[in-house]
Amino acid sequence: MSCEEMEALRKRLGIKLALLARAWRRAIDCALSDLGLTDATWAPLLHLNEYGEGVTQKELAFRVGIDASTLVRVLDILSERGLIKRTADADDRRARKIYLTTAGRKVLSDLQYARDAVDAKVLADVDDQDILGLVKVFKKIDNRLQEMQRSPRVGET
Repeated sequence: MSCEEMEALRKRLGIKLALLARAWRRAIDCALSDLGLTDATWAPLLHLNEYGEGVTQKELAFRVGIDASTLVRVLDILSERGLIKRTADADDRRARKIYLTTAGRKVLSDLQYARDAVDAKVLADVDDQDILGLVKVFKKIDNRLQEMQRSPRVGET
């Protein structure tokens, strides 16, 4: 590969990654359609399971990567479906903590099964060494993005 081709690839890597992530989410959404879940509703359930229940709405919004006011609407839907419950935070009466219900845990189990099936199909031709390499690269990218979020923008002090 020429230097010019490599430079062009570097310039498009971020958008390629974003488009790939979007396509992967659509595949998961399709697999979860029978559960009546979309990316907006299944992501908070997965994050509650992965990072632990009893997080505040604000913490969950940060982990899911959406605005807190948007998450409130999603949590309303999940609550109406009986998948989560919100309780007042004993330490901060303005905050609400989020917990999975029994029904939420059942849906989460079905969700994980369907997601695992999609992941297995998507990664069928990818060997373990490639996955390890990707994880290593993703970590480097994540570290750089976190560093950029902590640092002032160019021209700012």
